[in-house]
Amino acid sequence: MTAITALENVTFIRKRSFEMKGLQLEIPEGKITTIIGPNGSGKSTILRLIMRLLAPNEGKIMLNGTDLKNISAKNLAREMTMLSQSPDGLIDVVVRDLVSYGRMPYKSWLGTMEKDDELAVDWAMKVCNLEELAYRPLHTLSGGEKQRAWLAMALAQKTPILLLDEPTTYLDISHQLELLDLLKQLNRDFDMSIILVLHDLNQAAGYSDHVIVCEDGEIQRTGTPEAVFTKDLLRDIFKIEAEIHTTERGLRVLPIASAKFHS
Repeated sequence: MTAITALENVTFIRKRSFEMKGLQLEIPEGKITTIIGPNGSGKSTILRLIMRLLAPNEGKIMLNGTDLKNISAKNLAREMTMLSQSPDGLIDVVVRDLVSYGRMPYKSWLGTMEKDDELAVDWAMKVCNLEELAYRPLHTLSGGEKQRAWLAMALAQKTPILLLDEPTTYLDISHQLELLDLLKQLNRDFDMSIILVLHDLNQAAGYSDHVIVCEDGEIQRTGTPEAVFTKDLLRDIFKIEAEIHTTERGLRVLPIASAKFHS
């Protein structure tokens, strides 16, 4: 396994309310990696550390073998992009203008769009099926359409690594699956390394190549869905009793009852 990014003995302390100590983690290149865990376990913190939105108190975070501290902001933005949990602002902008903001790392301040920029925006719009919505104001779109517009902005940045923090939050089930299918397509067709946080264990099991399980600021287990999702882990970490099934479309987790009350 080639690691595209790695945490080496990382400690992150946020006052006294939360701490992560001695994290050792490798995230494989060219795979869909999903971080799961109970609320407050450190899932989003790991994403923010990888994206350098947070700085570790100790240890190193590596990107392709280079310490993040030694990578300029502009070069980092050409390697990784992140879609936050609930993007806001820019409500009056039209979709194509929003997507074009993804080209900022390649332009000088107030620089004009060049041919390569236009081609990248065209590609991102096509991949996210937004061509017919190009000149619609963002605030007129449905929740699923807005999420695709924000994702297209991230894709226009043309980075080999895409991070997403709970991208299916607030979407109905059809738009959740549409988004996850799109991520699968990006990984398959463009060899994009995708790192995301999900709450839905069934979606994590079915769409991931690699899974990271967090609890109380610690990494409890990593590996393929088949290696990670066991009845014991679901009982111990997530406090549920569940059945686990292998299907043609991957692993499926069927929660049955709360482990707290299950006899």
